[in-house]
Amino acid sequence: MTPKAQESNGATLEERITAALVGAAVGDALGGPVEGYSPEQILERHGGRVHGIVGPWNGDRWRTARPVAPYHKGDGHVTDDTLMTHALIRVYATVRDHLDAYAIADHLVPDLLTTPRWIPELEAEALPLHRIFLAEKWLVTRLHYGHVDPREAGVGNIVNCGAAMYMAPVGLVNAANPAGAYAEALDIAGAHQSSYGREAAGVFAAAVAAACVPGATARSVVEACLALAQDGTRTAIEKVCETAARYGDFESALVPLREAVTPYDTVGPDYRRPSLAARRPSRLHAIEELPVALGMLLVAGGDYREAVLGAVNYGRDCDSIATMAGAVAGALGSPPPDEWSKQVAEASRLDLWEPAATLAEVTREVFGRDLRARRTHERAFAAIGGTGCSD
Repeated sequence: MTPKAQESNGATLEERITAALVGAAVGDALGGPVEGYSPEQILERHGGRVHGIVGPWNGDRWRTARPVAPYHKGDGHVTDDTLMTHALIRVYATVRDHLDAYAIADHLVPDLLTTPRWIPELEAEALPLHRIFLAEKWLVTRLHYGHVDPREAGVGNIVNCGAAMYMAPVGLVNAANPAGAYAEALDIAGAHQSSYGREAAGVFAAAVAAACVPGATARSVVEACLALAQDGTRTAIEKVCETAARYGDFESALVPLREAVTPYDTVGPDYRRPSLAARRPSRLHAIEELPVALGMLLVAGGDYREAVLGAVNYGRDCDSIATMAGAVAGALGSPPPDEWSKQVAEASRLDLWEPAATLAEVTREVFGRDLRARRTHERAFAAIGGTGCSD
């Protein structure tokens, strides 16, 4: 871990939640304008690597230029990753307890369907449903119109990072409890994804929770993920992070990390032209975003700026990669640079700090309820002749 990250590792719960959520949004905004391109294309377009907030790929033609029109990606605008993260926080604020797939059906879907909000990429107020990608519209189709059991609604959707990208709040509500975060995120994500998409949601939440453990490092976060991850997700994280451990700067790691994750990624070499096998259920494969985000976190030694810039310059689905890397680095206690946070908040016309304050309040409430339930269980277990707590 870098000196900066080491100095901030004693951060409080509120500080970690704020750094994780603001850090995720900033990473999202930095990655948005170069999403879908390769490191070589990014280098050519920007005359070097991206080192901060940049404008749209097609400049003033963003309204009509394909393939991203009509979205204003760039200039500090967050994307659907942040919109979905904030929507999930609103669900926590309503339920004020652990969530499950039914909470997604009962609260998240109506939020997407009925409440207009400011959409930075559209530069207008609109229903979030009108911005989210088809993989997220699946939630509305299956749960609102199809009346599918929420626990199984994710089956049949394309398998991608759609559920994983907004699971940071789950890790924070379960701060310092990776196993609890993993289980809760798997339940929630069942309404949205299946296979390795659902698995990645659980592991990403676990990564954020593990980053909140006092003294946590990038390496300990990866170890916590490997202890929980299954199938291709586990193998992909292991191989990418083994590769990442050999590098100390993101520039030299860009190609090796892509090579390490390639056997597990179904999309293929051309991100905008997915292979025929892309995003189909499999026990052998993984989404690309999470292993690469963890790899960049290792390369950066847990430092926010380096982890996120590595994720951004990796290209491909880099807004989601940078969202994940930023959330985990922030939870470790390495916050995003103030100038980035302020610029993204102003450009996106969003209060990035209010959701964090709300989630911190809910997290303390949930922990208190969990603690009382645990004490009740301990007394009941002791009363039937079980062994009491020896610690």
